[in-house]
Amino acid sequence: MIKITNGRLIDPANDLDTITDLYIDQGVVTAIGSQPAEFDDTTATTIDASGKIVCPGLIDLSVHLREPGYTHKATIASETNAAASAGITTVVCPPTSKPVIDSTAVAELIQDHAKACGKSKVLPVGALSIGLRGEQLAPMAALSSSGCIAFSNARATIENSQALLRCLEYAATHDFLVIFNPQDNNLVGNGVLHEGSTSTNMGLSGIPEAAETIEVARSLILIEQSGVRAHFGQLSCERSISMITQARNKGLPVTVDVAIQHFFFTDENARGFNSMFHLQPPLRSQLDRAGLLNALVTGDIQAICSDHQPHEEAAKHAPFAATEAGISGLETLLPLGLQLVEQGLINLPQLIEKLTCAPAKILNIAAGSLTVGECADITIFDENCSWLVDQETLVSAGKNSPLIGSELKGRVTHTLLAGNLVYRL
Repeated sequence: MIKITNGRLIDPANDLDTITDLYIDQGVVTAIGSQPAEFDDTTATTIDASGKIVCPGLIDLSVHLREPGYTHKATIASETNAAASAGITTVVCPPTSKPVIDSTAVAELIQDHAKACGKSKVLPVGALSIGLRGEQLAPMAALSSSGCIAFSNARATIENSQALLRCLEYAATHDFLVIFNPQDNNLVGNGVLHEGSTSTNMGLSGIPEAAETIEVARSLILIEQSGVRAHFGQLSCERSISMITQARNKGLPVTVDVAIQHFFFTDENARGFNSMFHLQPPLRSQLDRAGLLNALVTGDIQAICSDHQPHEEAAKHAPFAATEAGISGLETLLPLGLQLVEQGLINLPQLIEKLTCAPAKILNIAAGSLTVGECADITIFDENCSWLVDQETLVSAGKNSPLIGSELKGRVTHTLLAGNLVYRL
């Protein structure tokens, strides 16, 4: 039994924002407010959350765990431990492991390792095609039965539209969610930075916005034709959001998430050849960043994720074009989100919604709320606690963050997974 007292409980799924107590027993929320008669104070653990926020455990829609295949970068153990320290109780991992998640054996291996670690729930995304090669349909029904929450071909574009349509039609038949990371790799080419004045001045190959927007347009047409339930993950261009919003307003079942770093950085941050700003998709222009922020304010972006991509030190120590793309972002997801609140773009309940019940709704899972009787995945954080981002404070095996050396506000103090305390500051 656990009693969390005097915290500001924010649960957007139930429209709650109040200072109150919360009671947990046998892994579920048993009461909010008044203490239930069967609750035994003498044996219960009490957590004083005075001055802190109590909310549902965060759900991150894109976390590259690197295992299996890339354990020199990170492991399921290291990254679920980092997730717990960041208040993230559910992580969704893309199918980009080695081997890719195109067999039940790989899907079950990942989940078994995660359960053994006991720090965070891991929901694997199955490959849409065998080996992500875009040629043969992956065994989606079997993968779904083995715990895959959705299907995706990641950024390995299925160039053959007929092959993609067949995949979507099969997914639609079984009501499987398909996640799109839209990218025309023929337009990407050898590009490493957004195509614009910055890439030109730096002498780097550029990635045009069309590499994303063309693929968004094709995908929307095929989504409409197939009737599949679809989500667009980690978009970088304002025009992409605009097209998807128009489609959704016409009744298409599509949702969107954006990685938190795209609200804060642009291609100009890469001046000086700082490889920490080498991302995929790339950081875009100031106009795109402004468009993404506007879409966040208007509600056209349903969820925010970290798009966590941990790397070993050597992966970022090379000339910019030769470095590997990605940011280690689990532990800075919430603090950067709180900066959006501080800037007045969204309020705190809206931020928590985009990190909890909105991702849960996209995935169609029973999570992201503090409903009585539901699983007690809970995050407690101090929104005013400042901390220095450095090699020592980052729990993730990946230290590849452009925020190293920065002081951020917002620190998780407790994380509970199914009523078990898995992290305490």
